Amino acid sequence: MLALFRPYVTRVLLITGLIVASAGLGAVLPFLSRDMVDEGLFGPGGPRIGLLTGLLGVMLVVTALGGGLGVLQSHLSSRMGQDVMEKLRTGLYTHLQRLPLTFFTGTRTGEIQSRVIGDVAEVQSTVSTTVPTILANAVTCVTTVVCMFALSWRLTLVSICLLPVAAWLTAKVAVHQRRVIAGVQHSRAEMTVIAEETLSVSGVLLARVFGRQDHGVRRFGGESRRLAALQVRASVSAQALGATLQAFFLVMPAVVYAAAGFAGTSTPGTLLAFTSLQARLFLPAGQLMQVAVQFRAATAVFERIFEYLDLTPDVADRPGAVAVRAETTRGEIRLEGVTFRHDGHDGRPALQDVSLTVRTGQFAAIVGPSGSGKTTLAHLIMRLHDPDRGRVTVDGVDVRDLTRESLAGLFGVVTQEPVLFHATIADNLRYAKPSATTAELEAACASARVHDRIMRLPDGYDSMVGERGSRLSGGERQRLAIARAILNDPRVLVLDEATSALDAESERQVHQALAPLLAGRTTIGVTHRLAMARSADVVFVLHEGRLVEQGTHDELIERGGRYAELFRRSPDAAALPL
Repeated sequence: MLALFRPYVTRVLLITGLIVASAGLGAVLPFLSRDMVDEGLFGPGGPRIGLLTGLLGVMLVVTALGGGLGVLQSHLSSRMGQDVMEKLRTGLYTHLQRLPLTFFTGTRTGEIQSRVIGDVAEVQSTVSTTVPTILANAVTCVTTVVCMFALSWRLTLVSICLLPVAAWLTAKVAVHQRRVIAGVQHSRAEMTVIAEETLSVSGVLLARVFGRQDHGVRRFGGESRRLAALQVRASVSAQALGATLQAFFLVMPAVVYAAAGFAGTSTPGTLLAFTSLQARLFLPAGQLMQVAVQFRAATAVFERIFEYLDLTPDVADRPGAVAVRAETTRGEIRLEGVTFRHDGHDGRPALQDVSLTVRTGQFAAIVGPSGSGKTTLAHLIMRLHDPDRGRVTVDGVDVRDLTRESLAGLFGVVTQEPVLFHATIADNLRYAKPSATTAELEAACASARVHDRIMRLPDGYDSMVGERGSRLSGGERQRLAIARAILNDPRVLVLDEATSALDAESERQVHQALAPLLAGRTTIGVTHRLAMARSADVVFVLHEGRLVEQGTHDELIERGGRYAELFRRSPDAAALPL
């Protein structure tokens, strides 16, 4: 965690200096109190009004100056803590954007949300207040102990003799708190997952169709009760520690008075100054012990955050990678001996020794049964993964030698489940081209045959689409995704099962909407429904991760191989081509 503060060394030193100055000024006050009692009130000549007035004035100045330094230190500490947290939040989100797709397919969305939002918020108080508190209290303790020794080393030893016992109790509670807080964060993550699954549009619909609302309530309620029990345990242990420390600190002044009585060498002013210093020591010492518990508990949350930050992205720009210019790219795609295995997947690779070429402007269909590697191949072409062996090229250049940002500008994608945000239609379209004008939006939607439908909505292009586009039909969502791809004007278009979830009429409409988008550009069509393959320039057939056939539809039918078998079994074999 301390690495988070490395860029703020200068500010930390300034804050530390302010803390030392404030603590030093505070340590002067007990000595002034001693002199007021021993010299101003009970001196040899009786009360000395002038001395008392002067000492009082000095005390007021010292108090005001110390308070001002404390306010400045608090302001700088808070600003630094918030800067650190902003960088941690943004850094975590940015890092997650670069992680491999296998991370997201293997991790529940609610778990990710819990760590990015909940865990980061949980450690905010630690970063913003705990570190400055440790510095301030540690400096106060050191300066106070030095002053106590200056007054009476014997009374000082008596005062601190029980602190090791308090420190031992604190360490025991800290270990317990860390385990409890780890359980609290896990329970919160589970509640986030349950809420994300059951309170989405699809989750609510599923629960109502099957009459399972009570099941969701039981799941959420059970986890909520578990969280409440854990938080009670955390609170009780913290309160027990606080009560124990308070008892120690309440007893110690009496112990000092008794020790002073036995010794018989301390003046009233010295005793007053010493007990003032003692109170000044015990408060920060107690806070240090309680902060140690909080700090130890916070490490459990930090571990959850850094568990994600320690993950390594599987795709990154090579040193010397160059930006590709879309306007000069022809769009020829080539795979040369590509083998790829997903992380954590044992057994056969997802793709094995695949070589193929899609020439500029060709429409290539990638077909095969489920699990044959079709989508993985499309992901490799777009460099969402890097191959374990072999290479993928665009116009003869290895995609790993191109910057990811410029490479992304070459591709447009229409997937089986189009991703639409809970925003307006215009905002969803501009995700592909933020600078698009209204006229460009309308032209793209007209080409995708969805403009008329949008204009029938009450707010037109300013209409909200709902969560994941829930206010639109499946065909409308798909055509909106096509319009977004048209707006992006990609050199290479990837259709990943773009019509597999649609009924026949919606599929026909989407095929018509795709026609202007396919003209003159390289297109990769991933599908297990073969109507699209009939009009492809070339068909690549995958089976168990291997390329087993390639050719035109007619050529492959004539060969009578695996494609012909797939075609005979396909329920849409007689469907009209694009």
